[in-house]
Amino acid sequence: MSEKRLDAKNRWRNVVVAFRMSPEEAQELNVKVSLSGLSKQDYIIQCLLKHEIRVVGGMKVAKKVQVHLDTILEELQTLDEADRDVEELLVPLKHVLDILQSDEKGGNQYE
Repeated sequence: MSEKRLDAKNRWRNVVVAFRMSPEEAQELNVKVSLSGLSKQDYIIQCLLKHEIRVVGGMKVAKKVQVHLDTILEELQTLDEADRDVEELLVPLKHVLDILQSDEKGGNQYE
């Protein structure tokens, strides 16, 4: 087994992330890595963490957003409800959740 080392930013990199690719995709990745001058690990990390990701909305995305918004709403409701700033945050959040729920039920009218 190889010796444990810290990276250049004094971090332990001990989590393995793996995925499958077709031979064509792997070849394209190898070309891009070789042209970048980076190690494959550094190239993939830079691509994954430093670039904008565009999300195409759909039912799956809407459900994930709704779960996160529900969690945020619950947290905000536990705060002092007399606090005006919290109430100002709750109103638009509730509206977004209503939109997501009505869309999920097949309704297209938002109020």
